[in-house]
Amino acid sequence: MRDEVLVSVENVSKKFARRLRHAMWYGLCDLGREVAGLQPRGERLRENEFWALQEVSFELKRGECLGVIGPNGAGKSTLLKLLNGIIRPTQGRIRVRGRVGALIEVGAGFHPMLTGRENIYVNGAILGMGKAEIDRKFEQIVAFADIGDFLDTPVKFYSSGMYVRLGFAIAAHLEPDILLIDEVLAVGDARFQNKCLGKLGEAWGRGHTVLFVSHNMTAVASLCKRACWLERGQVRMVGPAGEVVAAYLGSGEAGVRNRTWALDEAPGDGAVRLCCVSIAPVVGMPNELITTRSELELTVTYRTWKADLALNVAALFYTLEGICAFSTASASRVHPVGAVLGRCRIPAHLLNEQCYRVRILIVQDASRILVDVHSAVEFEVHDIDRTSGWYGKILGVVRPRLVWSVEAMPAERS
Repeated sequence: MRDEVLVSVENVSKKFARRLRHAMWYGLCDLGREVAGLQPRGERLRENEFWALQEVSFELKRGECLGVIGPNGAGKSTLLKLLNGIIRPTQGRIRVRGRVGALIEVGAGFHPMLTGRENIYVNGAILGMGKAEIDRKFEQIVAFADIGDFLDTPVKFYSSGMYVRLGFAIAAHLEPDILLIDEVLAVGDARFQNKCLGKLGEAWGRGHTVLFVSHNMTAVASLCKRACWLERGQVRMVGPAGEVVAAYLGSGEAGVRNRTWALDEAPGDGAVRLCCVSIAPVVGMPNELITTRSELELTVTYRTWKADLALNVAALFYTLEGICAFSTASASRVHPVGAVLGRCRIPAHLLNEQCYRVRILIVQDASRILVDVHSAVEFEVHDIDRTSGWYGKILGVVRPRLVWSVEAMPAERS
């Protein structure tokens, strides 16, 4: 059963017109060709048309959880609408086997004048649930949605977060063979996001097939075994979730990890000049993705022209908001004339998920600053492999892994 293919997407392409007038005219032309038994002209673009998806192919088996990632406008939501049957592909074929539950847009299928209670029955019926099934699951849906006293209030008065909670609760309790989830969880608060992600994990654990569109790379890498990276409507990469997420994040890596100066332009003076600064993972290639689990090495190369200078190197790590996360310095020692290489190891599980810039100082006699470069290198730390059940943002400029001991206290004697 686990090898049963529930979703098959074969060379699927979808095009749209940028203007409503063209969209309506082209739609009428294509409908007329279909009625006449002619093949619609889908292979070429007409005036003001563009490809939202182009030659997308993948399979999804029973019990798989596939994450779909990519920048805004990559075609992720279009793909979900095609899979849910809301729109039809221009080219290619989609085969879906089993019951489909989808949460693609906030409040999709809700009538604004109906109450939350009434919309549970209406939306549940749209998704394929009978009244008896809705009656049986009604209390679970209400408890999960956590809308409290607003159950009998028209949903037009709901906040976007309440819309999402109610919509997800209905879709999740449909118990579909295939669950399609778009990036609507971003609207909910942190507690509800974690609740939803836990529900997705439960659905996958029970053998349901999940297709999960998200910009939360931590959740995708932790929940999904495979991921599909869409870029400008085309599949850029499909494979193990961790590898795909790492490649996607690495493609847009912020900052400069290595900086080298020519001697005549290097920061400093006639006594000492800074030649090169770099930061890279200790294990792997220098340009490999930096994660919270990476041990890093900072290297500083400089050259002295005067003998017997007592120098030390300092590195200060700042967030992009200008907060100094921490600083470190070498011991002051007397240097001979020539090139000097300084190395500093930054342990794994210290830096948080954010961008850092490194300020480098070369100091004489532990008091006089000879070189001061405020943004010698910049780099970004990613969090894509978390073992806890929490997938939200962990606060702090650093996040050291500390040793905890939690144990039951002995019972008090009466």
